[in-house]
Amino acid sequence: MAAAAAGACCKCPISLSVFKRSLSAAAPPRGPTAASPRSLLRRRDGGGERGLRGEAARSASVPTSLAFGRHAALCCVSCQESMSQSLRTCYVYLNQTSRSFAAVIQALDGELRHAVCIFYLVLRALDTLEDDMSIPLHTKLPMLNDFHTFLYQDAWNFSDSREKDRQVLEDFPTISLEFRNLAEEYREVISDICRRMGVGMAEFLEKKVASMKEWDKYCHYVAGLVGIGLSRLFSASRLEEAQVGRDAHLANSMGLFLQKTNIIRDYLEDTREGRAFWPQEAWSQFAGRLEDLAQPEKLESAVACLNLLVTDALRHVPDVIAYLARLRNQSVFNFCAIPQVMAIATLSSCYNNPRVFEGVVKIRKGQAVTLMMEATNMAAVRDIVRRYSQEIARKVSPSDPSRDETLRVLALIGDKCGSSGPPVRSPHLSPVYLSAAMLLAAVSWQYLSAAAAPPADMHGH
Repeated sequence: MAAAAAGACCKCPISLSVFKRSLSAAAPPRGPTAASPRSLLRRRDGGGERGLRGEAARSASVPTSLAFGRHAALCCVSCQESMSQSLRTCYVYLNQTSRSFAAVIQALDGELRHAVCIFYLVLRALDTLEDDMSIPLHTKLPMLNDFHTFLYQDAWNFSDSREKDRQVLEDFPTISLEFRNLAEEYREVISDICRRMGVGMAEFLEKKVASMKEWDKYCHYVAGLVGIGLSRLFSASRLEEAQVGRDAHLANSMGLFLQKTNIIRDYLEDTREGRAFWPQEAWSQFAGRLEDLAQPEKLESAVACLNLLVTDALRHVPDVIAYLARLRNQSVFNFCAIPQVMAIATLSSCYNNPRVFEGVVKIRKGQAVTLMMEATNMAAVRDIVRRYSQEIARKVSPSDPSRDETLRVLALIGDKCGSSGPPVRSPHLSPVYLSAAMLLAAVSWQYLSAAAAPPADMHGH
C-alpha cells in the first residue's frame, strides 16, 4: 500500500545517517534549558498572516545542525516510489515553498503525511492569493470567499499572480487532483477549513485588529483554524481518538497560543514594516500610537503593555496541556508539543523585557535544541511548562498593572502542571522517533526564532 510505503519513508538509512551526523555535531551541553512558531501552519501579516509565508523569513536563524531537515525530507520523498506523479509533484511544491514544513510533514506517520501535505499546499495557494497586492480588491474578495469551491474544479488555476510561490496557483489542478484523491474524511476537513479561512481573510483584508475580542478572532482565522483542521485530520487518520478532532476549543487554543506569541515577539519588525497586530484596546491604554511604544521615553508604558499581552497569551496554556495530554501517537505528539514548549519559552524571554521594543528577542540555540529533544512525552512537557511559568512569576513586578491577573493565570498553569518534582528525562526512543523530533525541531525553531536576514525562498510576510 502507498500509505505503508510512506509510513516507512522516514526509516530511510540515508536520512538516519544525516540525522546521526547532525545530532553528534550539535549535541548541546547539559544544564538548564530554555528555548523559543511561528504558528501551526500560519503566522500573520497584512490582512492575512505570516506563517505559511513567513516561516522561511527566519531561515537564516536555524542552527546549522538542523539544516539537514530539508535534505532528509527530500531524500525521503525519493524513497516513496509508490506515489503517483501528481503526488510527487505536490511534494516538490512542498519542498519549494517550505523549508521547514517539508521536513515536519514528512515525519508524520502513514497516510496522514499526504493529507497534511495537501492541506498545507491548499492553504499556501489561498495565502498566496490573499497576499498578492497586484490583484484588485473587487477581484480578490470573491476569490477568497469562493476558493474552497476550486478544490472540486478540475481545471481551475490562476496565472496572473506576481507572488514568488505563484506555482501553487498556476498548477493548482495538480494540487486539487491530489486533494480529490484523498479519502472523503480528509477532503471534508480541508474543504471546510479552506472555506472558513477564506471568509476570515476577506473580513480582515482591510480591517485593523481593534479589540481584544477581535485579536482572538483574527488569530482564530489565521492559526486557530489550522489547529482545528490538523486535529480533525489526526482523528480522521485514526492515529488519534475522535475526541481530539471534535474538541474545537482546545485545538483553537493551540493555534492562538502560537500566533499570539509570534505577534508579541515581532512587535518591532512588524511596526517598522507598517503592520499592526497588537490590539488597539491594549496599546491605546499606554500610547497614542502603536509605534510610539518603541520610543525610549515610553519604555515603562511599553513594557506594561507587553506584559498585558503576554498574560493574555498565557491563558491558553491550560488548554494546550489538556490537548497534548490526549495525544497517543508519537509523531503527532512531537508535531504538536515542540512548538508549544518553545512558545512558552519565548514568552518567558519576552515578559517584562524592554528589548522587545529595541530589537530581536531570541533564545540560545543550544537551549532550543535541548527543548526539542526533551518534549517527547507529557511528563516532560509539564515540567518544561512549569519551569518557564515559574521563571515568568519571578519577573512579575509589584508595580505592573497586570500583576494580579498574571499571577492568577500562572497559578492556573501551575495547577494544570501539578506539583514540582525532579527533572523529567525523556524515555528511550527509537532513532526513527528521534529523527522525527529533530525534523519537527526545525520547523519549531524557524517559527519561533527571529532573524534579521530577509527571507531566502519566500517573501517575509
